[in-house]
Amino acid sequence: MSKILIVDDDKATATLLRTLFEIEGMECAICSRADEVINDARRQKPDLLLMDAHLAEVDSLDILRDLKADSKLAAIPVVIVSGMDRSGEFIGVGAADFVLKPFKPAELMAVLKRHLR
Repeated sequence: MSKILIVDDDKATATLLRTLFEIEGMECAICSRADEVINDARRQKPDLLLMDAHLAEVDSLDILRDLKADSKLAAIPVVIVSGMDRSGEFIGVGAADFVLKPFKPAELMAVLKRHLR
C-alpha cells in the first residue's frame, strides 16, 4: 500500500484528497503547517508527497528545496499542485511533477500512480 503525505493548509481540500486516495487504496497523512513538512516527512516516511504550491507561511518552493537537500528525503517524489502555472520553477528545483488546478481526480491519480511505480 502506497503512503501519501498531503501538504495543504486548506483543511477541506486536504480532507477531500485524503478521501480520494483512501478510496484508491492508499494510506494518507496530512500536514497543514509549512514549518512541519520536513519533520512530518521524516516521521511518516511517505512514498510520495503531494504539496500545494501556496502555503500560508512560506513559498512551497523553499520547502521543496529543503526536502531535496535532505539526504533522507531527497528520493521521495514530490508532486506540486497549483492554480498558477509555476511548473518550470518547481520542476527545476526537483519536483517530480506539477498539476495545474483545477484538475480532474482521475488526472491527479494518473500522475500519482506514475510516480509510485
